[in-house]
Amino acid sequence: MRSVLLVFIAYFISYTSELHATERAVSRFDTEGLSGWESKSFKGTTEYRLIKDEGRVVVKATSHNSASGMIRKISFQPSKYRYLRWNWKVTGTIKGGDEKTKAGDDYAARIYVVFPGRFFWQTKAINYIWANKLAKGESIPNAFTANAGMIAVESGNSDAGQWLNEERDLLADYRSLFGTDPPDAEAIAIMTDTDNTGGTAEAWYGDIVLATERK
Repeated sequence: MRSVLLVFIAYFISYTSELHATERAVSRFDTEGLSGWESKSFKGTTEYRLIKDEGRVVVKATSHNSASGMIRKISFQPSKYRYLRWNWKVTGTIKGGDEKTKAGDDYAARIYVVFPGRFFWQTKAINYIWANKLAKGESIPNAFTANAGMIAVESGNSDAGQWLNEERDLLADYRSLFGTDPPDAEAIAIMTDTDNTGGTAEAWYGDIVLATERK
C-alpha cells in the first residue's frame, strides 16, 4: 500500500508541475544539439552548424546564394504558450534586400512559426525577421504570399555583431497579421537565406523558448 501511495504522490507532483509549467523549450542546443530539427531546402543549402560563442552552444548559419532552413515540429496552443523568446546575432543585413519585393525577399536571420490549415494552401506563418529596410516594429505581407506575415523585430546594421534578446506575443501578432485567433501551431523554424539577391549572410541563433507569461 505504501509503495502505491508513493507512486501516486510522485505522479501527482509531476502532473501538477506540468500543468503549472510556464516555459517550454523549443531548442536546447547545448544538451540536444540539432536533434529533432529537420533541414528543408528551397534553393541550395544554407549551412547550419553548432558552435560555441561567448561560452554557450548556438547555431551558426552561413548562406551563399542559398535558401534552406531548419524546422522543429512542435505542436502547441498560442493561447497558452503565448510568448516566444529567443536571441540572435547577424554580421549584417543583406545588400539588395527589400521586404517589399520578390527580388529582395532575403533575410540574414528569421524565425518563423507555422500554423496549419485544413488544406495546405491555408497554412499561415509568422515571420520574425531581422529586416533590411522595413522599420523596426513594422509588418507587411510576404512578397510572395499573403499567408505569411513579416514582422521586423530588428532592422538595419546598427546592432549587427551583437547578441539581442527578443520576446514576441504570438497571439497578438497573429491577430494583427491575419485578423483572427490562431489555430494550434505545428512548427518553428530558423532560416538564413540569400537566394533572391544572390548574396551572402551569416547569423547566429540561441535557444528558443515558449512561455505562458512575459519575462
